[in-house]
Amino acid sequence: MTQKLKIDFVSDIACPWCVIGLGGLEKALDTLHGEIEADIAFHPFELNPAMPAGGQDSMEHIAEKYGLSAEQVRANRERIQARAAEIGFTMNTSDASRIYNTFDAHRLLAWAGEKGRQIALKRQLFQVYFTDQTDPGDHDALVAAAEAVGLDGAEARAILGSDRYADQVRAEEALWRNRGINSVPAVIVDNRYLISGGQPAEEFARQLRGIAAKLREEQAAHA
Repeated sequence: MTQKLKIDFVSDIACPWCVIGLGGLEKALDTLHGEIEADIAFHPFELNPAMPAGGQDSMEHIAEKYGLSAEQVRANRERIQARAAEIGFTMNTSDASRIYNTFDAHRLLAWAGEKGRQIALKRQLFQVYFTDQTDPGDHDALVAAAEAVGLDGAEARAILGSDRYADQVRAEEALWRNRGINSVPAVIVDNRYLISGGQPAEEFARQLRGIAAKLREEQAAHA
């Protein structure tokens, strides 16, 4: 019997490990087809909520935030790029990359969730940020991303020109922080099991199988 799982994926489109984590999770679910059926919902998390328009040089930002040398930043970047390549994602980050504000992207994702296109837009926004190296605060770029996944561009532009979904995004961010989520990606299964970080597909599969087994035991005990 297929076990149904509710999965909440808390992440930021500016988070490279979130790209890797989503790819690993989706690959794991492909291998678990027939065993596990997942309903995935995305939730906002801003790594840099105070980032001004136009962003900041990535080398400068990472050195300031984490105290890393340029050599360490480059080594980490190469490792992340290699992990992303394993899931078929092209990450064109370099010394010239910038870190951008993602609040409007999260507002658009909230809208896409209502239209049943949230996962598609999430993938597209990862591409905008990491592959295309485009500022997701640019409304033209966001509208193009929405249209690329079949959403209405005029409606997307109207949302971005207003404050729609702003309160919803802030409330969700506060909710997950209050639940103890302070780093991403955070994958919460069945409202109680946490899988942290950009895990490879094999590890996601192992943990999801274990959770599904526990749920089946609980269901059998209450049958």
